[in-house]
Amino acid sequence: MDSSIMEIDSKVVSAGFDAAETMEEPEKQTSLSRTYLRDGKSMNKTLADVKEYRNAYVFVVDMPGLKSDQIKIRVEEEKVMVVSGERKLDKDKDERDGVRILRMERKRGKLMKKFELAENADLSAISSMYEDGVFTVTVEKKPIVKTTTVRNIVVQVG
Repeated sequence: MDSSIMEIDSKVVSAGFDAAETMEEPEKQTSLSRTYLRDGKSMNKTLADVKEYRNAYVFVVDMPGLKSDQIKIRVEEEKVMVVSGERKLDKDKDERDGVRILRMERKRGKLMKKFELAENADLSAISSMYEDGVFTVTVEKKPIVKTTTVRNIVVQVG
């Protein structure tokens, strides 16, 4: 049998298993997929820079239009830092004030970025600052402790 045909067959079988799993738990699969897609879009539209200094990692995240109390930062499973916030449209206020929106190009919705932290990141030494739509998080590095093992070797005379 041709190897290219076998590859196609295995992909079809794999897709069949995925479809069967989706059929078994449609509610769970749908909610997970929607959350995953929404978070993926949020992460794609949130821009960030990551810098490494001798003693710290610095994460610079664009969070335009937010106030400092609207930004959340958390660490998941001791290794993933999540920075998030949400820009909302205040429709009620616009309706009360009689505002008619002619054009809306600025993005609304969730802003999010996830960063995998290095092993030497000191989770007890995280600081942040927000200024002019830019959120900066500094994660200090743990000092590297180098352990050297000294081993004496006995020389045998032959």
